[in-house]
Formats: sequence, structure tokens, C-alpha cells
Amino acid sequence: MTSEHSSALRALVGNVVQQTPVYDVHTHLYDPAFGDLLLWGIDELLTYHYLIAEGFRWFDMPEAKFWTLKKTEQAEAIWNALFIDHSPLSEACRGVLTTLNRLGFDVKKRDLPALRQHYSKWSSGDFINKSLELANVRKVCMTNSPFDDVERPVWERDFDRDPRFTAALRIDPLLVDWENSVPKLRTWGYAVHADFSELTFSEVRRFLGDWTRRIDAQYCMVSLGADFRFPDNSAAAQLIEHAIMPHGREHNQAFALMIGVRRNANPLLRLAGDSLGQADVGAVERLCEAFPDNKFLCTMLARENQHALCVAARKFRNLHVFGCWWFMNNPSLIEEITRMRIELIGLSVTPQHSDCRVLDQLIYKWDHSRPIIAKVLADKYCDLAATGWEPSRAEIERDVHGLLGGALESFLAR
Repeated sequence: MTSEHSSALRALVGNVVQQTPVYDVHTHLYDPAFGDLLLWGIDELLTYHYLIAEGFRWFDMPEAKFWTLKKTEQAEAIWNALFIDHSPLSEACRGVLTTLNRLGFDVKKRDLPALRQHYSKWSSGDFINKSLELANVRKVCMTNSPFDDVERPVWERDFDRDPRFTAALRIDPLLVDWENSVPKLRTWGYAVHADFSELTFSEVRRFLGDWTRRIDAQYCMVSLGADFRFPDNSAAAQLIEHAIMPHGREHNQAFALMIGVRRNANPLLRLAGDSLGQADVGAVERLCEAFPDNKFLCTMLARENQHALCVAARKFRNLHVFGCWWFMNNPSLIEEITRMRIELIGLSVTPQHSDCRVLDQLIYKWDHSRPIIAKVLADKYCDLAATGWEPSRAEIERDVHGLLGGALESFLAR
């Protein structure tokens, strides 16, 4: 394969990856109808928990003092510590600057009040449209919890849905805080008890079905600690086996497992204080084996788990691996993991999701991920071309569509 041929193929792959719209399969964004729950703007970008944790490596103030500050004051403290007093080299800092640059803001002046003034000119609706356009995202999947006392009333009164915002049913309290979930479910009309009777499991299934229909959930999801085990006598394992698995079969709904978080490693940092731990991939394999008629999505937080999870996906076709989650969302790791996944399981994977909590982050998360995905793909296509198998543009477009959300859509639908 000549260098000219290789360069042309790489340029084609880069162009296709750049031009293909994304279905962002996991975010913490909200439909515009949720109003202020949909976060956007410079102060939200700067007070994102990634930057809060990094800021505390420089702050000369106790954590308790920081939490008494107004959000604008928190943002200013982070701006000064991470952007003015030190060069913003971390991925989280670079992401803020990529976003501002793509929005047309002049960052070289290092003028936070001017950036706020620029943002003030946007209406919410126009900013949503602009962010999705710049990120080239065709739709996003939200994270929606009936246990959220602010979010739940919006769903209960109904509203006109924005078709670009799909829903996922988040049920963490059900599995990790069963004792306190029981009285809430009873208040909502579900005859559950603390013990695991068949009536309780049946009522949990009714709860899941009601909310799946209410929000038109694309999948059911939970974030679990690194200590998750299956099978097990824990509430989580019992509810998965006797409620979530039957629900998934009845509604043809996948169960998404995000495993590896270690909550409150530093409680003083609040949401920014979570850490990670190495999880048991065998628990996922045992779920896939025990319930072959159920579908599972999985992402894991520790780098040490990525290879074993990939191997698990080779063994169980009812398992779809997705994203570089949270602490894995750094360019060097994204490239390593994407390359490994494609080498092990080919194109039956979703290499990335944004996980963004602030709308603006869509822009930088995909701006930073697309070139990495394109680089890995181009390398692999060049390897193919060296054997005489030269991919056509149509084949590349098909493959990229799959990697940028299409494969997961097909997995959920089958």
C-alpha cells in the first residue's frame, strides 16, 4: 500500500467520522421541558465535578468554605486556580476551552466576565440547537430517575417531548438502597415489602413497566459499586434476578450496568469525591450466562477491567460494551481501549458516550473523541488494505454509523 493510498484512506475515514451524526447513548442531560434541570453556560462548565476535584489540588480554603460560595464565586475560584494561575492542561480544562472556542468565544483574553456576557446573549432553545449542531449529535439518551423528587413531577404531568432527547430508566435507589426505597414505592401505590416475596417482586416489575411506558425508556440502567457480585444474597442481586430480568424479557428492554464506582471516597468533595475500584467481570458473565434471553449493556470504571470485559463480550452475544466512562474519558485511555475493543470484538461495540451533565460538554466530548476513533479506524482499514481488502466509502460509512450509536440501536431493537 503506497503512502499516497494510505493518506487518502485516512483522510476518507476522518471525513466520514467527522460527518456522521452521533446517537450519544448515555448522558445526564434533560429534555428542554425540564427547564433549569438542563444545565448549560460557563458557570456550569467551570463547576462541573471534574474541575472541582482538580481545583481543590490548588485551593487555599477548606472544603466547607467552598460549598458556602455562590456558584458564580465557585466558578471564579476554579477559573483562577486552573486557568489563570496555572496552564489548563488537564482534559477537563482543555474541554472547557474547546467548547468556548467552537462557540466562537475569544478565550485568549482570559476574561471570565466577558465569557458570561457572551453566554447571556443565548436563549435556551437556540443554545440547545447550536450545541447539538456543533457536536453533530442527532439525539442523546438522558438518565431519568423516578426516585428524583424534582424530576418525577415533570414526567407525571406529561409534556411535549423533544424527539432528540430519549430516555433511560435509572433505578439506583431500588438496588443499592432497597430499605429506603420500600416506603417510597408503597407511597406511590406499589404493595412491596422489605422481604422478597413473590408479591414484592411482582410489584417491582409493575413499577418498572409503568415507568418504562411513561418515559418510553430505551433501556433500564444502574450504577453499581466495584463490590457488586452475582449471584448473591444482596438486595441488588435478588431484585435483578427476580424483577429486572423478567421485566427485561417482557418489554424487550436491555439492562445497562455501569460498574466500578466507589462512592464518597472523600465525602468533603461531595459529588466530586467519588473514586473507583476494580470490579468482578465474572459477575457480568454469570448474568449473561444465567439469562441468555436478556440483553445487557456494560461499561466499567477501572482500566484494569477493560480487557476482561472485552473478552466477556466475545463469549456472550447478549452483552454490548459501551463508552469510556468517567475516569476513563481521557484521550490516551480512549485510544487504548477503542483499539483493544475493535481488535477483540470488531464493530459490535459503542466506543464512546459523552456522559455529560452540562449541555455545552457535548461539543468538546465529541470534538475530542472523534479524531481518536478515526485514528484507530484508519489504522485498521490500512491493515485491511495491506491484505488486498480495500473498504469502500459505503462500507466505511456503514461501520462508522454503527460505532456512533447505530450498533447499540440495533442491539436494543433485536
